[in-house]
Amino acid sequence: MGSRHLLQEQNRGEAVGVMKQKNNIPVAPAAGQAKNRRALGDIGNLVTRRPLDGKPLPEITRPVTRSFCAQLLANAQKDAAENKKKPLTTNVDNNNKLVQQQPKKRVTVKPKPAPVAQKQEVVEISPDTEENKTKRESSSSRNKKPQSSLTSTLTARSKAACGLSYKPKPKDVIDIDAEDANNELAEVEYVEDIYKFYKLVENESKVNDYMNSQPEINDKMRAILIDWLIEVHNKFELTNETLYLTINIVDRFLAAETVARRELQCVGMSAMLIASKYEEIWAPEVNDFVQISDRAYEHKHVLVMEKRILGRLEWNLTVPTPYVFITRFIKASVTLPEITMENMAYFFAELGLMHYEIIKFCPSMVAAGAVYAARATMNKTPVWHATLELHSGFSETEVMECAKMMVVFHTIAKTDEKRKVIYRKYSSVTRGAVALFPPAKALLATLSC
Repeated sequence: MGSRHLLQEQNRGEAVGVMKQKNNIPVAPAAGQAKNRRALGDIGNLVTRRPLDGKPLPEITRPVTRSFCAQLLANAQKDAAENKKKPLTTNVDNNNKLVQQQPKKRVTVKPKPAPVAQKQEVVEISPDTEENKTKRESSSSRNKKPQSSLTSTLTARSKAACGLSYKPKPKDVIDIDAEDANNELAEVEYVEDIYKFYKLVENESKVNDYMNSQPEINDKMRAILIDWLIEVHNKFELTNETLYLTINIVDRFLAAETVARRELQCVGMSAMLIASKYEEIWAPEVNDFVQISDRAYEHKHVLVMEKRILGRLEWNLTVPTPYVFITRFIKASVTLPEITMENMAYFFAELGLMHYEIIKFCPSMVAAGAVYAARATMNKTPVWHATLELHSGFSETEVMECAKMMVVFHTIAKTDEKRKVIYRKYSSVTRGAVALFPPAKALLATLSC
């Protein structure tokens, strides 16, 4: 093993050409004895040409013609012009070889760096600099044009493609959606188109006179049922959308199918159950309706009636009710939020829905009549202005008949002993006690004349 190791060391030294050791004394190798190898001699993709038979290879010369020289010169000048550098000058020597003269490099003397301070200096910005900066920012913000949203741009292009021109609003009409321009939930860019669609489809779900087709039910029974449903609505603390949809479902079902007298209350319970499932986040359970009706019906009766109503209405529950329009008309009625005016309009709307005579009007007319009666009761002047006429689509003469009927209902609400739920509801302080306002008898006197 030791001899083998020594032999490997000797071969390694001879191959590399290092000094050999003789008797532990380093001795330089003789000339021609060591085989030196140029390590890494071909790095950089260098091509070495080796002579053949010990004779040097002849130098390869490539003659340059005048046309080829002119082409190289033109290419060099073109590259120099593109790079904005000084063009190279070329000369042709006697052996037709192209010689390029490189431009002389300018020698720049760099200044010696200043000694580094031990502590960094704090640079303070003067107030003049800050003032100039704010002026520049304010000027740039003034120069910026207001950018319209993508939705408004697409809507304008669609209207232009359909041939619909933009009609500016009259000067006396207030823009009721200006304050909600930045509110995404208000849907300002779509709200007018939405209510135009509501106006188109409201007559499809409008209920005609059906009381003559009901042998066991009359208008007083219906009023008592609506009065009781409003009380149940208050007990369960449901939303206003649920109440208006419940009344709509009851009227549409009674107009489509004959109902016995003993089933009328079950129809109202099932209608409110359907409306609650449609509008509420947490709808009341069937047992809640059974208990609140003093167990006049069982659990299965309510479910059977629910299925019966949905089958007759063909599951069509997405309909515009008066509540859809009254929220818009109240917004057009007042410039500032006014709770009393809002409660008064809802009072007249619910009071009108309880009476069967109001069924001949479409939902938007019921909402417009409630707003008109509320403004007349609160002595608002003018009672009907251009903004209300634009958003409701009705003139003052068209609304007066419905408003008159609601004022009449207000005058008899206090003396009606059997149907006083609505009157008590809006006589409370939480509702602004709007039911206690004196009726607008001046409106009745004007209309009678």
